[in-house]
Amino acid sequence: MKEELQGPKVTQAAVAVVEELNELGEPVFNVYLLNFYEVELEGVLVSSVGYAVHHETEEQVKTSMLRHNLENVPPRSFKKIEPIIEDVFGLNNEYWVSFWMNDAMYDKKFIFLQETIKEDNFVQIPLINKPGVMIR
Repeated sequence: MKEELQGPKVTQAAVAVVEELNELGEPVFNVYLLNFYEVELEGVLVSSVGYAVHHETEEQVKTSMLRHNLENVPPRSFKKIEPIIEDVFGLNNEYWVSFWMNDAMYDKKFIFLQETIKEDNFVQIPLINKPGVMIR
């Protein structure tokens, strides 16, 4: 029954944390949704939250959940979801993306695990052409 409730599989979308320079020339990080499909993503909604368990106290650490309406993302393009601060790189950062495409609803969770957003893992992000970490 669970398989019946699952929508089509997301295969050509990604979420990336990208390092950029602000207007003062200082490094900042922004989160983007990338659309590699040849069609527009419609009604795009993204919820984001950071969470972890403190390794010494076993206490749950959780950020506020943020919700973003990106409306539509054109084919083979990208749209900024939100800025992200380095303070939360030590958490699991989850982005749950939902959208409509070809009259079907798609959704997928993209999770950047603790400590994976770091320069050692940077690659050149397609479409954006800047360094960062991407989950597809």
